[in-house]
Amino acid sequence: MNITVAVDCMGGDHGPHVTVPAVVEYLHRNTGSDIILVGLPDVIETELRAAKVAPSPRLRIHSASEVVGMDESPALALRGKKNSSMRVAINLVKSGEAQACVSAGNTGALIATSRFVLKTLPGIDRPALAVVLPTIKGHTYVLDLGANVDCSAEHLLQFGVMGATLISSVENNEKPSIGLLNIGEEEIKGNEVVKRAAELLRNSGLNFYGNIEGNDIYKGTTDVVVCDGFVGNVALKTSEGVAQMLSTYLREEFRRNLFTKFAGLIASPVINAFKRRVDHRRYNGASLLGLRGVVIKSHGSADSHAFGFAIARAVDEVRSGMLNHISERVAQLPHHPESSSTYPRPLAEENRA
Repeated sequence: MNITVAVDCMGGDHGPHVTVPAVVEYLHRNTGSDIILVGLPDVIETELRAAKVAPSPRLRIHSASEVVGMDESPALALRGKKNSSMRVAINLVKSGEAQACVSAGNTGALIATSRFVLKTLPGIDRPALAVVLPTIKGHTYVLDLGANVDCSAEHLLQFGVMGATLISSVENNEKPSIGLLNIGEEEIKGNEVVKRAAELLRNSGLNFYGNIEGNDIYKGTTDVVVCDGFVGNVALKTSEGVAQMLSTYLREEFRRNLFTKFAGLIASPVINAFKRRVDHRRYNGASLLGLRGVVIKSHGSADSHAFGFAIARAVDEVRSGMLNHISERVAQLPHHPESSSTYPRPLAEENRA
C-alpha cells in the first residue's frame, strides 16, 4: 500500500512555484508514494500544466481557500484561518486520508496548528523540532530547534527519547548516543534544569553520552543532541551565519585578482565536491516529533530539490513506524510529576479554534 503525503502547496517563500515541481520530480523518482496537493486549485493546476503533468490517482488536488502568511501570528492563523492550506493538510493526516504532512510555511503556525489538530502522543508533553546537521563523522540530529523556548528537565528527557527513537526507527541504529548540550562536559556545569535533565537521561536506559559543548555538534560526538528550543535555535542560526560568512570570504578571495581567479578555476573540482558534501538542501526537513501524526517542516526558502528531501523524510518516518516506536519507548519511562505541572496548556485561542 502506498504512503500518502499531504503537501501544503501554498506555504514557504515561493509557494506552488517550488512545491508543485518538487512533488512532480519526487513522484517520477518514487513509485511507493501518493501526494495530495493542498491549496488554491487554480494556482496548483497552472503549475501542473507548466510541468506538463495532469492530476492522477497518485497526484490529487485538495482545495483550500486560505493561505497562512509567513509573518502571520500563529494564534491568529489558528483561530482565523480554518480553511488554510496548512490546516487542511494537517486535517487530512488526522482523518487518515494522508499519513504525513509537509509544509514550508510559517513555523509557529505549523507547530500550533499541528499540536491543536493532531494532539501529542501519550506521555509526550510537547512536540519538538528535530533537524539533521552534517558532521565530520556523517550527521547528527538536534532537537529542539525552536518549538519550545522554556523546557523542564522532563521535557529534555522526552526530547532525548524521541530523537533516539527517530534514529533507531529510520536508520536502524539500535543504540544511538545522546548528548545534552551544555556549557561544559563536567556534571557540575549548567543550570539546574540541565543538571536535572542529565540525571534523568543517565537513568533512562538510553545510551547517554553525557554533557557536550557546542563544538561537539559538528564533530559528530553523539548521534543526538538535546537542548531547549532557545539554545537550539541560536546554535542553528549561528551555524548558518558562519557558513554564509565563510562562503562569502571564499568567493571574495578567489575573485581578488587574475591569479586568484585562475587558482579558483584549478580548484573548482575540489570546491564543487565540498559544496556537494555540505549542501544544506540534502538535510532539508525538520521533523515535528511527538504528535499523533508525521509532520515535516521544510525550510521556507527551500528550492524544489530541497523540498523533495522533506517529502522523502516524511515517507521514511511513516514507513519506519516511528510513531508507534516513540509511544512504546515513552511508556517505559518512569512517571515524573514535574512533567504535567510545568507544561503550559494550549492558549485560549487554540481552545476556541
